[in-house]
Amino acid sequence: MTSSGRIQILRAAERPATTWLNGGGVTREVAGFPVGAGLDAFDWRVSLADVASAGPFSPFPGVDRVITLVEGPGMTLTVDGAEQLVDAPFRPFAFPGDAVTDCRLSAGPVVDFNVMTRRGRVAAAVDVLTAPAVVDVPPGATVLLVCLAGSAAVDGDTVLDRYDAALLEGAGPREVLVRAGGVTAVVTLRPSR
Repeated sequence: MTSSGRIQILRAAERPATTWLNGGGVTREVAGFPVGAGLDAFDWRVSLADVASAGPFSPFPGVDRVITLVEGPGMTLTVDGAEQLVDAPFRPFAFPGDAVTDCRLSAGPVVDFNVMTRRGRVAAAVDVLTAPAVVDVPPGATVLLVCLAGSAAVDGDTVLDRYDAALLEGAGPREVLVRAGGVTAVVTLRPSR
């Protein structure tokens, strides 16, 4: 299988942890665009968060969010007054970042996977692979692969261990071999204007 696109490997061990302002957890940014943009200037941002205690989510006006439970017993999110149980691992849940959102942990800390996109600039689709697949990078899009459990290989030779990521740019198919018991998130980011 061939592709004209490039792959940028983003190793989990190289990500610094940022403590939340409310002290309820830490976040590790996997990737974002533009690179180095702050929380008020990104077009898209993908991260993993260690959630240690219950509390309100920071509001992100004009941002759409997708959250996926990776580790732990789960949590209940109250989004604009409606409760949503997020207790099944690797099942994405989408909600508006400008909604009033509160988190209640079910029975202890969790790790979650977050995708945030600036509404009107970028749209994201989050899929989860548990078996080998061919992932297509559409023209004009960026695809981010994040190994959430086990390991995976991209195009046969690039190995991703747990929480490692591969940023795929340039249109074309990519072979993703998710190893037995593994789970890999596929985030497809497309301009929305």
